[in-house]
Amino acid sequence: EGENAMRNWRQAISDVNDAARFMIREGIADPDSMTILGWSYGGYSALQGGVMDPDLYRAIVAIAPVTDLPKLRDDYRWTTAYRAASRQIGGGANAAEGSPARRAKEIDAPVMIFFGDRDINVSVRQGRMMHDALKDAGKSVDYIEYKGLEHGLRQSKARADMLEKIGRFLNANVAASPAPTVARAAATANASGN
Repeated sequence: EGENAMRNWRQAISDVNDAARFMIREGIADPDSMTILGWSYGGYSALQGGVMDPDLYRAIVAIAPVTDLPKLRDDYRWTTAYRAASRQIGGGANAAEGSPARRAKEIDAPVMIFFGDRDINVSVRQGRMMHDALKDAGKSVDYIEYKGLEHGLRQSKARADMLEKIGRFLNANVAASPAPTVARAAATANASGN
């Protein structure tokens, strides 16, 4: 069977972090402002990206993320989907190492997590577990749970609240910095007539 993003999380997350480092190296992004935000698998990627490269991101926002691969697999145990989920997620040391909730102490950036308490795609227990793991590790974490909402958080009031909270979180945790190097260099060249 081919490796997929969950079984081959190292490659998937390395690709995300490599893209962030490329943007910094090329002057497209400012290293003092690099943040990561993702929803569902993207939220997982944001958290695991912070595990794999703790110095890369200044803030992490994860919406409805998977945080513990073995527990995700176990959520399917008594369903007809268990065999397929087991193949997709994998197990053993690889799944444990690919679980940000089990590696919370390795995350340095402040984290914000959002979840709907009726999420049927990813159990809200995943978010609560990540929150608790980060707190237990003495890390900075904000956890917001919306009552009665599922994976998509499809309520305008909740979405507006989430965006407002993300904005405040980023303003509080990301250094205000000048434009990326490429933009500064272009502005300098234009100002000097070059």
